[in-house]
Amino acid sequence: MKKTTQHRVWPAGCAIIIALTTGHVCSQDAASYPSKPVRVILGLAPGGSTDILARQFSQKLTESLHQPFIVENRPSAGSTIALGMVAKAAPDGYTLHAADPTLTVAPSFFRNMPADALTDLAPVSLMIRAPYMMVVHPSVPAKSVTELVALAKSRPGKLNFSGAPNGTIIQLASLWFFSLARINVAYVPYKGTGPSLIALVGGETDASVGNVLSMLPYVQSGRLRAVGITSTQRSTAFPNMPTVAEQGVPGYELITFHGWLAPAGTPAATVNKLSTEIARIVTAPEIAGKLKSEGAEAVGSTPEQFRQLITAQLQRWSKVAQDNGIKPE
Repeated sequence: MKKTTQHRVWPAGCAIIIALTTGHVCSQDAASYPSKPVRVILGLAPGGSTDILARQFSQKLTESLHQPFIVENRPSAGSTIALGMVAKAAPDGYTLHAADPTLTVAPSFFRNMPADALTDLAPVSLMIRAPYMMVVHPSVPAKSVTELVALAKSRPGKLNFSGAPNGTIIQLASLWFFSLARINVAYVPYKGTGPSLIALVGGETDASVGNVLSMLPYVQSGRLRAVGITSTQRSTAFPNMPTVAEQGVPGYELITFHGWLAPAGTPAATVNKLSTEIARIVTAPEIAGKLKSEGAEAVGSTPEQFRQLITAQLQRWSKVAQDNGIKPE
């Protein structure tokens, strides 16, 4: 029997023409999104800045959009497991990826990526930009990057930096610093920024480079000592803290970001609704002001602006990896 296709007029907010012979699906428009809980997946362990920000914004979106935004931590393989999960999810806006710069460095480490950040995912919004902070344990006799480099040269192979897992920007940024400073220092990877900070605060490791939002509470409490900021210019939040570059390591510049993506194919109306709501939340005076006091910049970009940043960062970190002899495995 020849199959026939029937057209049906669906209720308002459900605009789709479907073949009834294969079942039917009702596609909601942006006005009704979200109508159920939304998963926010990130590839890092709890406790780091990406996790903290993902939970903060998820709570704000839960309040404003009246559906739970639930954070799931899937730390493994340089965040690539989480990346693949989101890329393979239904493109309906109910699975999102909370990303940091790991998204842009993973291709430099992993040959068989489960997803491409530009073709398999749809950028939603760049929420925040911030410099990193280089810190040492108080027991380390160095109060500046200059002194830290001199100490490392006097003790070749004896000092170490802790950080996030291999295949993350912290590893690549640390190796880049070692190369530019011409020092022999070991990199000790942990499952995430949170575990790395616990080890550093506990004196198990000597130093680290980390997001200002993660490091600042430990620096303010005296449990860690800040020796430099990684932006090209001094931070307005920490005007007395010299940059790493001005302390004898010219060319070193490192900026982190926090942004969200959806599976490719997610309706543009849904992506734009999320992007607009995120921008409204992050640029609200009370949130933007708090971020500024912590050395971060509230952005709240359009999807296209976030895409441009991802493209530029992919190109940059690919070159740094090649210059440091790192090949995808």
